[in-house]
Amino acid sequence: MTSSPPPAQPQAEMDDLVFLDEQAGQAPSQPARPVWRVMIVDDDEDVHSTTTFALGNLDMQQRALEFVHAYSAAEARERLQRERDIAVILLDVVMEQDDAGLHLVRYIREVLKLSDVRIILRTGQPGYAPEIDAIRDYDINDYKTKSELTRIKLFTTVTAAIRSYEQIRAISASRRGLDQIVRASTELMSLHGVQNFGAGVLTQVAQLLDMPANGILCVKEAPDGRNHELFAIASAGSFHRPLCGPMTAPQDQRLCALLDRTLVQRRNQYTMEAATLHFPGKSGRDFVAHFLLERPLSEIEERLLDVFCSNVAVGLDNVELVSHLHIAAFYDQLSKLPNRTRLIEILDATLAGPGKDEATLSLVDLDHFAETNDALGHEFGDLLLAAVAARLQARLGPHLTVARIGGDIFCVLGDSACVNPDNILSLFATPFSIEGQDVQLSATLGLVRLAEHDGSGADALKDADIALKRAKMQQRSGHFYFSRSMGVEIRERVRMMHALRSGFARKELFLAYQPQIDLATRRTIGAEALLRWQTADGKFVPPDRFIPIAEYSGLIIDIGEWVLRTALKELVRLRELGHRDFTMSVNVSQVQFRHPFFLDMLRSALEDTQAPPEFVELEITESVAMEEPDLLIRMLAQVKQTGVSIAIDDFGTGFSSLSYLQRLNVDKLKIDRAFVTEITNSSRGSSIAEMVTQLGRNLGLTVIAEGVEDERQAQILQSIGCPQGQGYLFSRPLPSAGLAEFLSNQALDAA
Repeated sequence: MTSSPPPAQPQAEMDDLVFLDEQAGQAPSQPARPVWRVMIVDDDEDVHSTTTFALGNLDMQQRALEFVHAYSAAEARERLQRERDIAVILLDVVMEQDDAGLHLVRYIREVLKLSDVRIILRTGQPGYAPEIDAIRDYDINDYKTKSELTRIKLFTTVTAAIRSYEQIRAISASRRGLDQIVRASTELMSLHGVQNFGAGVLTQVAQLLDMPANGILCVKEAPDGRNHELFAIASAGSFHRPLCGPMTAPQDQRLCALLDRTLVQRRNQYTMEAATLHFPGKSGRDFVAHFLLERPLSEIEERLLDVFCSNVAVGLDNVELVSHLHIAAFYDQLSKLPNRTRLIEILDATLAGPGKDEATLSLVDLDHFAETNDALGHEFGDLLLAAVAARLQARLGPHLTVARIGGDIFCVLGDSACVNPDNILSLFATPFSIEGQDVQLSATLGLVRLAEHDGSGADALKDADIALKRAKMQQRSGHFYFSRSMGVEIRERVRMMHALRSGFARKELFLAYQPQIDLATRRTIGAEALLRWQTADGKFVPPDRFIPIAEYSGLIIDIGEWVLRTALKELVRLRELGHRDFTMSVNVSQVQFRHPFFLDMLRSALEDTQAPPEFVELEITESVAMEEPDLLIRMLAQVKQTGVSIAIDDFGTGFSSLSYLQRLNVDKLKIDRAFVTEITNSSRGSSIAEMVTQLGRNLGLTVIAEGVEDERQAQILQSIGCPQGQGYLFSRPLPSAGLAEFLSNQALDAA
């Protein structure tokens, strides 16, 4: 295919073109100008030269043109595989074959996936014009015959194609950038901690700009509440530095001034060498980044960075909030030490790791700290706690974990060689200096060797607390190591407590009634209500096992009220059956008796059941009677005002003071079963039982003996003047129906 020289153009047309000044000796030091790359694909060399001549000195969209030449479709394919940023292809339709140009277009779009490049078809043979469908399907920008492409029309066609290419590239770049921003946001939100998030921000900026990460991210905050300082939280590239404090080095001053200016203006700033980015924070803690550039940024890149900063600012705010919440959730605000929650996490990790066998956990409880706090004030107490925390951390070393798990209780976890009573207690030998005042402290320790522990971190902490309580029971400034037997005992108590609570709710508890007898007439004068527990599987739990658990857990309050009301209802029922000279005796535990609402509960039960108080007797143990007797005297006086009588149970087993006994407003003494057994089984015989009987007679009190199991015991008791008794000799504890039958049979026998 031959090409004729370009036709001469009219002067008017030539005058419309804008030519570049031809400067042959341009200084090499000037930076290269950006250009538009145009590929000419034609098998006619003249077409290449005329096209270059027509367009070579023209400035389009403020850029010059750079030409890439291919003299066949095959050569064009090969060059397009390695050439980049081709804006326009001027393509001859007919070359090796009649449709070689169209095959090349299909290859460009479908194989090379070059969708941005603009294609202008040219032909010297109008009969080979492509179909309209081909122009549409293969995104052909224009089609011209070579004869109609005057210099002006060629310029116009190429300019339109370059404008189209520029717009498509801008749209594509924006789409890619926005996609990258979305991906960046997703990736950043998976990072934990402000420092990790900040490092991720620098990485994502680098990926967005397709440059190496080379920058620093800072936050401006006021550590003292007044003076704001810039703190570096992430860095990369030539800015790599320790991130542990404010930016105060001399080399930081120029950078800080630039960062401050960006924070004041609250907008991104761009130069040829760097981008300074502003990330507005909602909490008043704004973030700012400085990023070195390898090349100037395009307008699109600047806009994308603006969008990126707005988007990431929300993430920075959120991750900082999460960090603050994490600190609040896992660290003690006063001492800055790990709190109970964080300590349990560390314990779980230690128990699951190789260091378990060598580790010991110790609770450190400050002795009498409450008194110091009350005497010197809470602010002084806070300073003292902070001083203890600082000394524990400083003296025990960074390889141990020191935590504050509440109040005046600290915790130390680490190698057993270091975590031992001698090391820890020695730290309290020296007084603590607080505001010029020396304060001497001591501590009590509860320790657990993790090698002997099989449970979780929370369980280990509970075990240490058990050991601490045992140490406090022994002495202050002491220590105690947890043992497996202690754990079994405590866990059994907890299991029993839950089972008792469930059993009470399922009505597994019931009352049995043991008759009380007049020893002279053998007539029943009353009964003692006894609490029993039969589990769902039919097994009986002894009262001496579950009643202490009920008292320990506080469940005795609800159970005790139920016992009293049930016994009073039984008393009313028996009276309705004709047994009107009958007293119901009900045990009251120490915990129940000292409850602030006990009197209200007693009055309410009497009123609701309409039980006559003169036939109701409350039994309290001797230990209750002798503990804080002055308080008990006032309490008993109020109880007696309700009309009920009071008996002291298990009398003689404690260390009663006779002077207090005289002042107690009680009605009956119960001789403990141990002294009744002595009547026939001990060389001392009836000495104690006789003494208690004589004491009761002298004080004007009724005396009853419990645990009477044979006739000889009954006769001896009667002979020494004890008027009443109860025990297996007369009757075992009976259910409600059994008690009524027992009383009815006795009445029939008497008749």
